[in-house]
Amino acid sequence: MKAEPVAQQALLDLQEKDSALAQLTHRRNTLPEHAEIAASDARLREIESRRVAAQTRVSDLERAQAKADVEVEQVKARRTRDEDRMASGAITNPKDLSSLQSELEALARRISTLEDEELEVMEQLEAAQAELDEAVAALDAETAARDALVAARDEKIAALDAEASEASAARESIRPNVPEDLFALYQKVAANHGGLGAAALRARRCQGCHLEINGADLRELAAEPEDTVLRCPECSRILVRSSESGV
Repeated sequence: MKAEPVAQQALLDLQEKDSALAQLTHRRNTLPEHAEIAASDARLREIESRRVAAQTRVSDLERAQAKADVEVEQVKARRTRDEDRMASGAITNPKDLSSLQSELEALARRISTLEDEELEVMEQLEAAQAELDEAVAALDAETAARDALVAARDEKIAALDAEASEASAARESIRPNVPEDLFALYQKVAANHGGLGAAALRARRCQGCHLEINGADLRELAAEPEDTVLRCPECSRILVRSSESGV
């Protein structure tokens, strides 16, 4: 393949911009904030699970406390009625009085038991509420931390995108200087060599594979006209000559 030296140099400039764009894309995709945000998302899911569990327990205990309150009030109301009956003097039969007294004693024991149970529920509710408050606080703190990570990531991405936009614009200004056949070869070689399709020949060394070219191959390359598109004998990349090539 033939191409004027100026076109080959333009290809090398194009490769420089493509390499810069690839590096910017890699940096964009591997920002540490990506992994940190993913870790924060995992923590948020774990904390939210704790919050839901604590909220469920609080709700269950609040219902249990309300039920206990109602039961205590009902038994106390029953005791009050019995006490009023006894105090009214309407019951004169000794057997009925004894029965009523026994019922009042049973109600007192029942009230004591219910109040103990109610106190236990209140203590459990207090502990569950503390767990819920802790989960909510942790959720708020982790959300704030994640928001800060997202802001930092977005700021870095914006800066990298600005660099990429400049590199793309520069690439577009270079592209017309590369002939179509040379560009097609460059794309094919680049696809097979990790995006690096063209490299400078500098000090007898290919800057693509970084191997020094042996004497016999170097003499063959040196014998080629300036407009011949050279290929590296070691890696097959397009070689672009310059005053520093050593040929």
